[in-house]
Amino acid sequence: MRVQLIGFGNIGQGLAHVLLKKGNSLKKKHGLDIKIVSISDITGTVANDKGVDLKRALDVMGKTGKLIKYPGAKKMSGLEAIEKIDADVVIEATVSNVKTGEPGLSHMLAAMKQKKHVVTSNKGPLALKFKKLQSTAEKNGVEFRFEASVGGAMPILNLARNCLSGDEVLAIRGILNGTTNYILTRMLKEESPFDIVLREAQELGIAEADPSYDIDGIDTASKLVILANAIMGADAAFKDVRIQGIRNITPEAIKLAEEGGYAVKLIGEVSGSHLEVSPRLVPLNHPLNVEGALNVATFETDVAGEVTIVGKGAGSIETNSAILSDLIGIRGAERRKRQ
Repeated sequence: MRVQLIGFGNIGQGLAHVLLKKGNSLKKKHGLDIKIVSISDITGTVANDKGVDLKRALDVMGKTGKLIKYPGAKKMSGLEAIEKIDADVVIEATVSNVKTGEPGLSHMLAAMKQKKHVVTSNKGPLALKFKKLQSTAEKNGVEFRFEASVGGAMPILNLARNCLSGDEVLAIRGILNGTTNYILTRMLKEESPFDIVLREAQELGIAEADPSYDIDGIDTASKLVILANAIMGADAAFKDVRIQGIRNITPEAIKLAEEGGYAVKLIGEVSGSHLEVSPRLVPLNHPLNVEGALNVATFETDVAGEVTIVGKGAGSIETNSAILSDLIGIRGAERRKRQ
């Protein structure tokens, strides 16, 4: 499988580490021989028809932070690489943008029009233009996979599509952002103000320097739109979500909730046409009351009842569990077409 990697930040570099570690086992177990024929970041593109030296690419990024410093790298954008380099799959792992969806949206559409399958961890384009991406993939006969865009290592989409394929999913509720869950957990255990715990999370690398995407509920809302569209057949966009973040949560409010038998959690919910992200009271003994940076989601279904899944929702290595799953799924789809 010839793969182009667009974006070489945490997720892209995590994939390189995983392939160096698991490349042989993937080939032996799944017949999946992944060859990264190009890697692009904001500085340029490295390409090699026989496969880019992933270890060397990681070394260059570790020392310089710029892929263009890789010997032989070209001033070629990700979009140009998609259009000019032969490949089977494009993995789009650039930074999410919920205002325009770019540059990820253009990357994905270009790849599909080039008859290349798309795997992505990028939420922004899906939160804005899900139907367009889905219809473009169908029109061009390619696979469009995005497990990594929602739950990191937690296989939310695969659970719904495979294990619950005979059920109608009536509602989905969950904690879909590990950063906010970490902050709320620490505020409860330390009885510390929001600002202090946020700073601690930033120092640990759990929260970004600009944490607004997480703490204002934007990340959770993006994921909620993807779940509503992909699992419940909605035609939702980011603008349809009612959003309230956690900036105004106080230690006093959290302590009062605990005394009443509840935890304060940032919950995303899709039920019918209603999509909402907001802090809510969750009973201390409820499955949604997970601690630290964990994610959790509960599916309300017509046959199985409630089904809950818990896992790591982020992490450069962990998220690539979902990307590998999507690549294996594409390999399986291609085999079925040939039969």
